[in-house]
Amino acid sequence: MTEYIWDEERLAARRRALHQIPEAGFQEFKTQKYLLDIFYEVDAPHVHIHTWKTGIFVFIEGTKPDRTIAWRADMDGLPITEETGYSFSSQHEGMMHACGHDFHMTIGSSLVEYFADQRPVNNMLFLFQPAEEGPGGALPMMQSELFQKYRPDEIYALHIAPDYPVGTCAANPGILFANTSELFIDFHGRGGHAAFPHTAEDMTVAAAHFITQLQTIVSRNVSPLDSAVVTIGKMESGTKQNIIAEKARVEGTIRTLSVEAMQEVKERIEGMLRGIEASFRCSTSVDYGSSYCQVYNDETLFESFKSAAVESNVIAFEESSKAMTGEDFGYFLEEIPGLMFWLGVDSASGLHSSTLKPEEQALAPGVEWLVEWLSSRDASVEQNN
Repeated sequence: MTEYIWDEERLAARRRALHQIPEAGFQEFKTQKYLLDIFYEVDAPHVHIHTWKTGIFVFIEGTKPDRTIAWRADMDGLPITEETGYSFSSQHEGMMHACGHDFHMTIGSSLVEYFADQRPVNNMLFLFQPAEEGPGGALPMMQSELFQKYRPDEIYALHIAPDYPVGTCAANPGILFANTSELFIDFHGRGGHAAFPHTAEDMTVAAAHFITQLQTIVSRNVSPLDSAVVTIGKMESGTKQNIIAEKARVEGTIRTLSVEAMQEVKERIEGMLRGIEASFRCSTSVDYGSSYCQVYNDETLFESFKSAAVESNVIAFEESSKAMTGEDFGYFLEEIPGLMFWLGVDSASGLHSSTLKPEEQALAPGVEWLVEWLSSRDASVEQNN
């Protein structure tokens, strides 16, 4: 069984099956069923399988447990129309696994099979978490009775990295991913005929002025020694070429490397909106949507991870830089020591791209390395106690 776990053809088949059924957050019904079918084949009294919303808890009792070691994999897809040309492309129109969660689940489910067969000394908890892309599944999952029942002492996760080669993992101590917040702003004014602009308040112009002013926040309000990104990815206004728009909406994202910078950016946005209201005689409303805290890798565990990876014959290690990527795994790390790392998949297209094509050859070394790493954590915990 243990050799079978990281068979390349088997791993690729599982990844392809998951790749075809991407689903939105808290709608991962097919994905949940697919994974449950795998887990129910693990017939062992020390394996306990529970569902939570559209997620899954798999708890494996250790032979002589003193601690619980956790692994988390996210499950949801993205609202992107796939353009990979795969023969196994998404069967769900307008949805795609464009962030590698099909890889994450393939690796995570293989770890369940391995440790169910090769029973660990300590308890192991495998979390299959919905809604990472939004509205956020980590925090409510942590607040669940099941999580409190099986609450782990340390927790780990990975994220695929298109720009790292296959067979490579990368991490750094401290902040790995940024604090993030969604941004939705609505502008409401008085519309009118295009020939009589003096009788209306143009919300297209108001929104455009706001977007232009927004660009000064990072350059003039955030400390040069800190880092922040404010991006508007979508703007909507108007209904016809000869009608002055009475409504406009902008949507974007905020990324910062400190909590203080996030607060400063939000305060400046709200101040600018008050100015827009006065200048354009309109009203505005702002919604920050889903906000994720930073992913902060425990420094001591990082050093252990780095040492083990450097010595491993399975994986190569590189120290990574901080990234403005957002991930709700940060909520787990706020309360529980752990870390997240990048797994190289060597794709020409990046994350959230309709043409993302991670190399499936990355799956086998990913599984084998994590068996090695989690087994070492299990052994080190046993020795320490």
